[in-house]
Order: sequence, then C-alpha cells, then structure tokens
Amino acid sequence: MKHEAIALKPIRSLQDALDRCQALGMRLSRQRRLILELLWEVQDHVCARDIYDQLSRAGKEIGYTSVYQNLEALSSHGIIECIERSDGRLYGNISDPHSHINCLDSQQILDVFVELPPDLIERIEAETGVRITDYRIDFFGYRNPEPEASAPTDSVEAIPVDS
Repeated sequence: MKHEAIALKPIRSLQDALDRCQALGMRLSRQRRLILELLWEVQDHVCARDIYDQLSRAGKEIGYTSVYQNLEALSSHGIIECIERSDGRLYGNISDPHSHINCLDSQQILDVFVELPPDLIERIEAETGVRITDYRIDFFGYRNPEPEASAPTDSVEAIPVDS
C-alpha cells in the first residue's frame, strides 16, 4: 500500500524525481542523476542528442547510448515525460498529466495545465461510453505578433480644413 501512495505522489522537483527512482528500486547512477539534473535545469522538451551535447559541453562524460537508455528507463517508469514526434522523441521534466501548446513559429512546446469542466467530460463519456480517467490536449498555434505602437492618446486632434 505504501508503494501505491508513493507512485501517486506528483513529481514537482528534482528531489521528488530522485526519490521516485529510489522508491521504484531504480539505481541512481551518476549518468541518471546528470540527466535528471539537466532536465530540471532546462525545464524544456529536449531530444536525447541535445541532452548528450549539453552534458558533453559541460564536461560531463557520458555516452550517447547511456543517455538514450536512461531516458527510456526514466520515461517508462513515469519519472519524466516522453513526447513522440515525427522527427523523434522529446523528453521533459514534468511527468504529471498536462497539456501542451505547440508553437508553430518556434517549434517550442509549452506545458499548460488545463482542467476541462466536469459537464464536458460527462458529455464526452455519455457520447462515447468510455469513462475518462485522464486527458491531455495538444494546442497548435503561432505566437502573437508584438502589438504595434499606437499613437499617444493625448495627441492633438487633426482639424479639418475646408476646401
């Protein structure tokens, strides 16, 4: 029963992620710790190659295969997020159910927590015959352009000229 309570506790920090690894009996190797530290530092969705490159630039010796294997182990145990994209997998530090905004300009993925109204969920359940236990929504869009500088409101009004 204690194991179930630990598994349900949301991972909100690097320490929570490390604790979850230990609770699940996962070895906290130097490489696994480096990967988790990086994901919590960047707080973005990154591919295995980017993780490998960033760790290498920081002087952390780790093989690419080790990065990939550790990411797979961490995501399969629900400690980190894995997003399947057509161009490969991206990994993020948030493992709780959440939604994403996919920016089509920058290709950035933003984490958002969306709570649908209970009556909408009930309607979907009634229409489909499926009891909804979790959901994720993917939004797609473009960044809003910066608002144009507007003329000051206290400017002198134009006076019509008779012709």
